[in-house]
Amino acid sequence: MKHVLYASQAALLALAALLPASCGRVRTAALRLPPGTPVVLISIDTLRSDHLPIYGYRGVQTPAIDALRGDSLLFVRAYSHVPLTLPSHLTILTGRLPGDLGVRDNTGYRMGNEAAPLLPVELKRRGYATGAVVSAFVLKATSGIARGFDFYDDDIAFQPDIALGGIGRSGSESLALASHWLQGVAGRPFFLFFHIYEPHAPYRSPEPFASRYRAQPYDGGIAAADQVVGGLLAELQRLGVYRRALVVLLSDHGEGLGDHGEEEHGLLLYREALQVPLLVKLPDSGHAGATVGAPAELIDVYPTVAKLLDLPVPADLQGRSLLDLALTASPPAERLIYAETYHARLHYGASELLSLIGERHQYIRSPAPELYDLLADPAERQDLAGAERRTAAALRADLAPLERPLTSPSAVDTETRRRLAALGYLSGAPAAAAAPRGALPDPKSQLPVLRQLREAFNFYNRRDFAAAVPAFRRVLAENPRILDAWEYLARALHATGRLAEALGAAQQAVELSAGDPDDVLAVALLELRLGRPEQAIAAARAAVRSGRASPEALAELARRLTEGGRAGAAIELLRPLSGRHDREATEAKNALFLAYWAAGRPQEARLEAQSVLAIDARNAEAEENLSLVDLRLALWSEARDSARRAVALDPRRGNAWNNLGVALYHLGQPAAALDAWQRAVEVDPQQYDTLYNIGVKAVELGRFDLATRALAQFVATAPAERFAADLPASRELLRRLRARRQQAPSR
Repeated sequence: MKHVLYASQAALLALAALLPASCGRVRTAALRLPPGTPVVLISIDTLRSDHLPIYGYRGVQTPAIDALRGDSLLFVRAYSHVPLTLPSHLTILTGRLPGDLGVRDNTGYRMGNEAAPLLPVELKRRGYATGAVVSAFVLKATSGIARGFDFYDDDIAFQPDIALGGIGRSGSESLALASHWLQGVAGRPFFLFFHIYEPHAPYRSPEPFASRYRAQPYDGGIAAADQVVGGLLAELQRLGVYRRALVVLLSDHGEGLGDHGEEEHGLLLYREALQVPLLVKLPDSGHAGATVGAPAELIDVYPTVAKLLDLPVPADLQGRSLLDLALTASPPAERLIYAETYHARLHYGASELLSLIGERHQYIRSPAPELYDLLADPAERQDLAGAERRTAAALRADLAPLERPLTSPSAVDTETRRRLAALGYLSGAPAAAAAPRGALPDPKSQLPVLRQLREAFNFYNRRDFAAAVPAFRRVLAENPRILDAWEYLARALHATGRLAEALGAAQQAVELSAGDPDDVLAVALLELRLGRPEQAIAAARAAVRSGRASPEALAELARRLTEGGRAGAAIELLRPLSGRHDREATEAKNALFLAYWAAGRPQEARLEAQSVLAIDARNAEAEENLSLVDLRLALWSEARDSARRAVALDPRRGNAWNNLGVALYHLGQPAAALDAWQRAVEVDPQQYDTLYNIGVKAVELGRFDLATRALAQFVATAPAERFAADLPASRELLRRLRARRQQAPSR
């Protein structure tokens, strides 16, 4: 998809530089809103400003945003500080730049600056109800963004078949959640942070927008987002709060759309990725229709709300109130707006980019620095760094004090890494974070690699591992510094049975990740599959000693050790996690149950199952495990109840259905037991123990046809080495059942 900068937008940009701070000259520097004024922050992910009619675009219809603009101040030149969802939203809610918050990417970082004020925290102190509904997985509460919110809904289902970047839920789902919350707080002061995802890749829109904008699917996402915004504004109207509310509509960043070779965002810092829409609607639509030409930045949102509601504003905030920009009589002093992206450095081993945007110019610091005149060349086609050396040097000097050192990303749990990597969000490599400035290539060189990587992940996600292997190898031939490419090459090779090659790729990942424990555990798992358990256990012990190994990765290796007869080693690896009481540890505790069970220690196994259920009462595997140990302890009623809860939570659990059948049989309900066993075989034809149970017990109930079918399936499919003691008797019983059927008189 190639984007054309429309003449109307270019003219609007040029006009904006000549405008005073506002089209009006109203002196309201001391403007304050009534205490308890409702505050609504609407964020439309990935929405570049020059794709909206209110900025001169004619390719899409946005009636809701157009109507809101009629009630609002419009900021013509508003800029994001980072083209990535999580760090950008944190700048909005804190008024701080990404480096000051320590969050430089969507993954591997958590807001650790507890001293930094958050808008919901400050509003909550003033008696506000605080609620958020977000539509992107990377805005999960564990990132630290949820601090101060009474209600924070980030429950977003993983959709593994969606292409690059598609972890999000529909705006209509988010609107329903937000509307329900609003109905409970409309009568009191409230702050709502409402985030929708529609314009984000893969640009899938509901009808009628998918058909209407088939040629421009990005615009279809904008139209769909507008419909959601209209629904939210209508709900505010219905609840009687729209008129008196402060409403801010913005985006976290823009989208490349191929303008400079980048289709999406995160890698580059051109205007299409940084310039965002910004509308501010005051109560009673104060100053409605005003157009503000002064450059604005997203860190201005926090001081704007704080000043309007008389909240404390830290003296060191770099942002300023948008109302000060808009409504002062004299033009403000020139501002220099900072932006950064370390995405290429963390994920591709290329250089970071830093930028400053002034009234007229944008300077981009990179291995090949760039300078653009945004008024004469808003599409940024003519690099002036060589021709205007003094301007470039001055901006470079102004940029230096704003730079903050990059810390390495922390480990991301295995399940999250798999979800994100499956959809294009890669894991950062500590070696890249530690690389000296100037030693890395220009990120523009990685654009072809990004396209190749997208193709490789598409093969992997379709489980076409044979095609994924050469695709990942092509990526690594161009750039051997991409950690996820090595990790997923190892997995694809593993899936195709090329274990020795997979081990080599996994070892490369360990080197690149500076010994990341999860990469070490991946090597250990391959060592185990190659028949080298001692090497596997030694590697796993090293990962555990680091204290950073994810419970999910440990659980996977421990299960394989248990299956291979090394339950004692599995217990050793997992025992340190036994005392944890958080959801991230439940997978490991379930694996520890199996290890205790295999080691003949049922009481300890039972404690682990109960521990999981104390953390997560809806954990079907733990209920199944509890039913198994209760069967061993002849606690028939308890086993029945646990098995029933397991199949209610997950009807596909064949082992739980089998356990339920065994418990019911011992409780004197053989007919019900047969029903449960039949369900077990339906959901899992490899329930060989269940087939045997059906064959033997159906005879007792006179259900000879059922017994015959079950035993025939058991004899034909059960592994001989595992059921050597049962197969001869089963064949004999099957022979007698068939003979009986032949002797039965015909009807």
